[in-house]
Parts: sequence; structure tokens; C-alpha cells
Amino acid sequence: MSTSQGHPPPLPQQFLLTDKVAIVTGAGKGIGAGIAVGLAEAGADVAIVARTRTDLDQVAGEIRRRGRRALVLPADMNDLGMLPDLVESVVATFGGLDVVVNNAGGSQSFPFLDTTIENLEASFHFNVSATFELSRLAVPHLLRRDGGSIVNISSVAGSRTTRGGLTHGTIKAAISHLTRMMAMDLAPRVRVNAVLPGAIETDALRRYLDVQSEDSRRVMVERTPMRRNGVPMDIAAAVLYLASPAASWVTGKLLEVDGNASADLIPKSLPDL
Repeated sequence: MSTSQGHPPPLPQQFLLTDKVAIVTGAGKGIGAGIAVGLAEAGADVAIVARTRTDLDQVAGEIRRRGRRALVLPADMNDLGMLPDLVESVVATFGGLDVVVNNAGGSQSFPFLDTTIENLEASFHFNVSATFELSRLAVPHLLRRDGGSIVNISSVAGSRTTRGGLTHGTIKAAISHLTRMMAMDLAPRVRVNAVLPGAIETDALRRYLDVQSEDSRRVMVERTPMRRNGVPMDIAAAVLYLASPAASWVTGKLLEVDGNASADLIPKSLPDL
């Protein structure tokens, strides 16, 4: 977006990604699928990564129905050795790369004395190391084009303390700080920001609530001032803003999208030691 040579485009156009190329990990369902479709609606061609091809094929169909190209890349983000070929496939297919959305991740938390080093290190590898490595491989391609952007998906859990959430909270805090450090090193050529979702209505959340008490969802809504849980497109909208020229002066920021919910949405009754 020009600031010194002519006028910038009208504000609505600044939220478009017309003919840009994006890669979204963890895009087979839930938040990642919503992000991929949202970027396509804004005009981007989208490479989508997840472990399950059938899930990706469905998302690719939604992207193509919006008139954009989709590249299906079945891959396990735990296998860092696959990432160089993955990035090269995107560039070879679409001719370049403009936006990287590191959404793939997940962890299982236990109380401190039940947490193992294997649990912690596996979660760090999947969430933090994979985010770092895909970004590292993508940056040389982002530098070849103007307006490169990386958006990491962290969580509000990374800034809150709840009993029984050690691994998840620690990993998400690491992603958030990785975002800020990357932003410092890559400015001004590549912007790096993160979206921090709260409770989003995905299959994973529904499975979690199925094993909780019957009124868990009601309690969550009551403890959220916006009086609902989020949906994937809430996160997609935030990612689109951070990836678009509208956020051209925004980097190193952590955008919470959580309805201003309290930290103890679903309190865990863990006894004192």
C-alpha cells in the first residue's frame, strides 16, 4: 500500500488478498478450514495442509467454489523433514508465496505430577518447532514479494494460569513469544502476528464438552460477556485482517479473539497436593 506515492486504495480494498498465495496448516477442519476458506473469499489461492486427504478435499472444494485455486497437501506437521518439499510444491504450483498461517497444533495437558517430559517435548515439537521450521523455510519466498505476512495461531491459554493446563498453556505461551521475536527479526519486510482464540465451536471442543457435565456449555456462555462461544469464521476474520494490507503497520502483535471470556470457563476440580 502506497503512502508517499499516491493515495492508498479505498479501505475495503485493503482487506483483499487478490491473487495472493497463502498456505494454511491444520486446514482439514475447524479453525484451519475456516481460515482457508476465508482467505479464498478475500481473493487468495490457498495451499492447505493436514493429515487427512478426505478432509482437505472437502475444503479444497469450498475454495474452488469461490473461484480460487486450491492445492491439497496431505502431510503430518510432526515430520519436519517433509516441510522443504511442501514449501517448494506451493511455490512451484502458484509461482510464489505471500501468506503463511501456522494453525496446526494441539496438546494434551495433565496436572504437573502427571505430566511427563515426553508429553511436554512432543507438544513443543508439534506446536512450536513446526511453526518455526515452516516459517524459516517460507521466509526466503516471502522476501521475493511485497507484503509478506506470517500469522501464527496461539491461544489465550498462553497468558492465563489454570490448574491442569500446564502443557497447553506453556506451549501456547511459547508460540506467542516466538511470534514477537520473529516479528523483530523479520521487520520491515515480513510482518508476523498471532491470533489467540478462546473457546471456538469445533469438533474438538464438542468432543471435550461431551465428557464434561451437562451444563458445561451453559456455564461457558455465562462466563463470556459476548454470551456465545466463537466459531471458526471469527478467527478467519482476524487472520484475514492481519494477513491483509489493512494491517501493513501491524507486526509483533497478539490479537485475542475470545469474547472477553474469563480464564475459568470450565474450572477443573483438582485437589491440593
